[in-house]
Amino acid sequence: QVQLVESGGGLVQSGGSLRLSCAASGFTFSISTMNWYRQAPGKEREFIASINSGGSSTAYAESVKGRFTISRVNAKDTVYLQMNSLKPEDTAVYYCKTMHYGMNYWGKGTLVTVSS
Repeated sequence: QVQLVESGGGLVQSGGSLRLSCAASGFTFSISTMNWYRQAPGKEREFIASINSGGSSTAYAESVKGRFTISRVNAKDTVYLQMNSLKPEDTAVYYCKTMHYGMNYWGKGTLVTVSS
């Protein structure tokens, strides 16, 4: 079955950096678009970034453009989110998402807390 497991979250000071990882299994990772979303306390889940199967095309939410970078290593079935210049408003649970046979699959998320 499709599994997505996020890791790398934690507590960081404003201006700091973190790298999130999402390990995938149960589907053909190398042909799948991968996405990162986040959900802040009391807010709806929002799109952060996506990357196509080969890694040649990426897209970002305006709120993170220039600070976050999505990447992938297909040989490791893993997608990453490098987050730089973190701000308190980046505090959220970060989720990995993919679509498989028309269904969305989500990981359980990893918490990122940015202190001011």
